[in-house]
Amino acid sequence: MPLPASPPTTGDPASGLATFEWVQADPAQCFRWYQHGHPCAVSRWNFHPETEIHLIREVEGMAFVGDHIGRFGPGYLAAVGANLPHNWVPDVPAGTTVDNCHVVLQFDGAVLVESGERIPELRELAPFLDRVRRGVVFHGAAARDGAALMERIGTTRGLRRFALFLELLCLLADTSDCSALSSDGYAPTLNEKSQRIMHEVMAHILTNLDSTVRMADIAKRFGMSEPTFCRFFRRNTGSNFVDYLRRLRIGRACHLLTRTSTPVTDICFDVGYRNIPNFNRHFRLEKGTTPSQYRKMARENHP
Repeated sequence: MPLPASPPTTGDPASGLATFEWVQADPAQCFRWYQHGHPCAVSRWNFHPETEIHLIREVEGMAFVGDHIGRFGPGYLAAVGANLPHNWVPDVPAGTTVDNCHVVLQFDGAVLVESGERIPELRELAPFLDRVRRGVVFHGAAARDGAALMERIGTTRGLRRFALFLELLCLLADTSDCSALSSDGYAPTLNEKSQRIMHEVMAHILTNLDSTVRMADIAKRFGMSEPTFCRFFRRNTGSNFVDYLRRLRIGRACHLLTRTSTPVTDICFDVGYRNIPNFNRHFRLEKGTTPSQYRKMARENHP
């Protein structure tokens, strides 16, 4: 039951931004396990037909899964289904290198389901594969035990490795301690050109999050009118540009509020706002409270 290789990308090699990830197959295994650091060529807004289980070892940052934007930290464990665009962007200064902070396991879910014709027990995985098509993040014991199994898989080979792989799938399929990530109606444009543009758009936004980010400038850069870019962006993120930018900025603000002692006024400007009233209004819209109250509650819950 070897993992079939995805076809090579048809993107522009000169761009360095191929977003259809070619999952290299090992004919001796039915799944691929690997670890990588940051930065890394595979860390981009990408999609592939294989199901992916992704473990974060030590960094914090922003998770992008379909139309979901959220935070991740050490021990974060998620699964994303076939052809669901995703990326995990660490909060590290430009030029910083972090070794082996990601652990990735990829497998062809269709192959496992088809194998159920000869191995009936594998049919039990069908509901799990359907659930993760939107992306799922695991919590509590499921995340801890799943992370431990991910690490053990990397230390074994052969039949023992396969047994641990099945144990991991069984654990994640049986748990209810998890949350869906992307919305059920999310339907991106899955072609090489669209995903390459989205990668560049997201990189531009994240790089300039602390300054002015204008939709008109980005639309012009890609030769689109504002209405055309607006439709393109909504199709690929499930959100309009203004709302998406607000969610990113408030997400970054939450990280600074809980991980640093930086004054709220400074955080306001650090995440791209130019005045406190607007920052407070957007923060309350996203979190239902003020930045100061959010910081106070975070410290009370995690002293």
